[in-house]
Amino acid sequence: MSARPLVAVLAGGALSLLSACGFHLQGHKPLPAVLRVAYVQAKDRQSDFVQDLRKELLSSGARLTTSSDEATAIVHVVNDDFSRRVLSVSATDQPAEYELTYTVRFSVTAADKELLAAQEVSGVRDYTFDETILLAKENEEAILRAALAHDLADVVMRRLANL
Repeated sequence: MSARPLVAVLAGGALSLLSACGFHLQGHKPLPAVLRVAYVQAKDRQSDFVQDLRKELLSSGARLTTSSDEATAIVHVVNDDFSRRVLSVSATDQPAEYELTYTVRFSVTAADKELLAAQEVSGVRDYTFDETILLAKENEEAILRAALAHDLADVVMRRLANL
């Protein structure tokens, strides 16, 4: 009969030790109050990065507006660029490996005050290329491009959460 309370005390002690170690599930950090009503200004509003950034802002509790006049903060996507370069070629002088680079330059303003100066973030991935399976490799490139855009949106969100 006395074993049950002892097990409960030990289990409670173990749980309190786990919570004291600082472990937290990964998730979205809450945005500062100034970003609660945000406007994303970008040349290409349909790019992979801009779409992912908008989704991340919404899931973090921000309300996106279609007018910069209504916004408490404006996220300026100054540059949203994707490039591909050949890393290696085959014996027949055909591309064998490509490097994909996604670069984003952004800044944040609120009421004509610069909250975050222009910053550049980029991600790089490479993949092998085989022209005999061209369609599959084009699909792989599209998937890698979307993954890079998502990763960069996460980086930008972490910086926005720390304002």
